[in-house]
Amino acid sequence: MGILTTVVGSYPVPHWLLGDTSRTTLRDAVMVVLKTQELAGIDVVADGELNRFDPSHPETNGMIDYFISRMDGIRTRFSLEDIETFRRDAGLAYRTDPAGIVIGPVGPGVLNLPRDFEFTRRLTQKPMKFTCTGPHMLAKVLTDRHYGSRAELCMAVADVLAQQLASIRADVIQLDEANISGHPEDAEWALPALNRVLDAIPVTRAMHICFGNYGGQTIQKGFWRDLLPFLNGLHVDHFVLEFARRGYGELEVFRDLNPAIGLGLGVVDIKDNEVESPSLIARRIEHAVKVLGAGRIRYIHPDCGFWMLQRNVADRKMRALVEGRNLFEGRA
Repeated sequence: MGILTTVVGSYPVPHWLLGDTSRTTLRDAVMVVLKTQELAGIDVVADGELNRFDPSHPETNGMIDYFISRMDGIRTRFSLEDIETFRRDAGLAYRTDPAGIVIGPVGPGVLNLPRDFEFTRRLTQKPMKFTCTGPHMLAKVLTDRHYGSRAELCMAVADVLAQQLASIRADVIQLDEANISGHPEDAEWALPALNRVLDAIPVTRAMHICFGNYGGQTIQKGFWRDLLPFLNGLHVDHFVLEFARRGYGELEVFRDLNPAIGLGLGVVDIKDNEVESPSLIARRIEHAVKVLGAGRIRYIHPDCGFWMLQRNVADRKMRALVEGRNLFEGRA
């Protein structure tokens, strides 16, 4: 099997969805996103994360608030003391407020990820990816006043996500983690929680790790080499990793990645409006194959989600992604 093309998850929100968030309009928007990916030739498509879109929180595209606001045991109204505690403890300089205050046992509440999947699954016949923010990312944006331990809180969130994802029969289920890249010291307590979720996934298990895309900015600082022991400990089938923005100087680190784990290569920079040429993408793939060997690159994709870009830029980048793969593999 050759290299597959996919997206990381998010897509620019169609402007007409902002004024009408009814289920019918949402269905139309998701169909547009799926059809756009199909026309570009993407092999494994996603819903653009529009199921999570909330016009009250457009700046986060639902990556955090969609999950936190629906779970039991988490308060989403904050006092001044709550905010000050979060700012002292969280290590998330790009957020001024917590996503929530944990005041009791975390439970699923009204979170219903299987419903979101079924809503989208009916709208395409292509192989489909379902994305979900991971427990480490969610635990890091909460202020804990119940568990007294970041590890216990993270595992409680993991239990909720594991229960939700266990019944979803997408072709690929992907956990998204955009904080661990800058905090490898969290690996000891993040790893068992992530594996709790991964072990519950009944289909191909993917994990996306990047260095942040908040307002089109890189948030985390770090190096892939510092994460390698953590990556090798994850019960995952393939990674979806950021490279285009950072460069490919650290590819050699992945020679020591567990050979059973496939590598997804970021070849499209989502923080730049310039559209990569197919020949550039083909060269990036060729370089990675030379460094890591044939068969190690299983997917190519953008570095992260497209939500910060204009639709016409995102669409052209997807077409270039497919054309670059085809050029590398000598497809007509």
